[in-house]
Amino acid sequence: MRLGYGLNLEQTQKLMMTPELRQAITILQLSALELSAYVEEQILENPLLEVQEESVDKGEAEPPAEEEKLADEKWDVDWQDYFHDQDDNKVRQERVVLDEKQRFDPFIAAAPTLQEHLLEQLHVQNLSVSLGVAEYIVGNLNDNGCLTLTLEDISREMNVPLETTEEALAVVQTLDPLGVGARNLEECLLLQLPLLPNYPPEFPEFLKHLEDLAAGRLNRIAQVLKLSLSKVQEMADLVRKLDPKPGRSFSGPGDVRYVVPDVVIEEIEGEFIILVNDITVPRLGINKAYREALSHEKESETRKFVDQKLNSAAWLIRSIEQRRLTLYKVANAIVKWQTEFLHYGIRYLKPLTLRDIAEEIGVHESTVSRATSHKYVQTPRGIYEFKFFFANSMGRGHQNDSDITTEGIKLALRDIISSENAKSPYSDQKLADLLKGKAMKISRRTVAKYRDELGIAATTVRKRY
Repeated sequence: MRLGYGLNLEQTQKLMMTPELRQAITILQLSALELSAYVEEQILENPLLEVQEESVDKGEAEPPAEEEKLADEKWDVDWQDYFHDQDDNKVRQERVVLDEKQRFDPFIAAAPTLQEHLLEQLHVQNLSVSLGVAEYIVGNLNDNGCLTLTLEDISREMNVPLETTEEALAVVQTLDPLGVGARNLEECLLLQLPLLPNYPPEFPEFLKHLEDLAAGRLNRIAQVLKLSLSKVQEMADLVRKLDPKPGRSFSGPGDVRYVVPDVVIEEIEGEFIILVNDITVPRLGINKAYREALSHEKESETRKFVDQKLNSAAWLIRSIEQRRLTLYKVANAIVKWQTEFLHYGIRYLKPLTLRDIAEEIGVHESTVSRATSHKYVQTPRGIYEFKFFFANSMGRGHQNDSDITTEGIKLALRDIISSENAKSPYSDQKLADLLKGKAMKISRRTVAKYRDELGIAATTVRKRY
């Protein structure tokens, strides 16, 4: 064998990830609200971009004369076509003016955080203890409303006596919602006793046995407290009326409280109409003054600058248009596939994969994945994440009908448990046998998994006496 160095000329093909392609992929993944923020950033960075006002008579507009003068120029992007087609609706989906009931206003409201809610109550009270200590305690509550520091640590940090810290904590624990400021679950529930009128006198003692309660060992609790099983069951029902995490109903800093759908599907006269909800995204155009600079400037730095920004602006506009068109195609394919679900509900949700939609609209699976990622669609059945419609079939690897989805099995499981005898609830194995009778053959372990995902307790906890 002869070894040595040499020069060879080869011709190969490979995909280059250009900045423009990377930008198009990024835009495709953005939700409507994220895209709006992204466009605002691009407007600040690119002086050629400008926001165009919506025109009532779009069909009467004519392309500016300056665009015709530049028709013979060559650019990295054929932006002349964009200028010519600005008012053409061959690709651009015209925005539909919705009535007041259908309109999706771009208002995002943030609920107050738990700390803000508590501090507002503190500041309107005439406290007999140090306000600073009470504020410090509030600032050290976790998202569930529990105190994460010991009283000794707080006293040392604030340089106050332990008695002062205890008094400040007692004040915090009287604030709404009841249960905040607790140091453990038992204390949290005890603080909420005023919410239970006429609770049994044994109830505070009953709360000392929360571990047995969670494990469903009601017989052991009855023996220790020397009470009847029915009495213990009654107190167990009272516990479920209390909130073990009183702070979770409040938002965290910067949390968004509302979902804005990216696509709206409306049923009108028996036909499903698809609207891409991009009303929050400004309609972009090219600044006329800079376009004129291309005609007057030849080989200069100004021309190079405008040329670069013009290509960038054209790519951005086309990427947004492509995103809108891709979203529409994906939503339209989903509507065709899941028509029965849209008419009749979740029982009729069909198995669907990214590949099915990709083959339907002629794109790669990754494109469908990016187009549906972190986006929501409003349907006559409610608002769902796009990923919801890609339901897994239980026919693969299971002896089930291929039209049965995991969501359908969960719904059937919930229906069976809701109709069971509370004094003799079904075991997971029995549930698996009952599902098998409905042509849904899954294992006992899968039943347990789905039951946990549905938030349904185990047999011993569901049993009533």
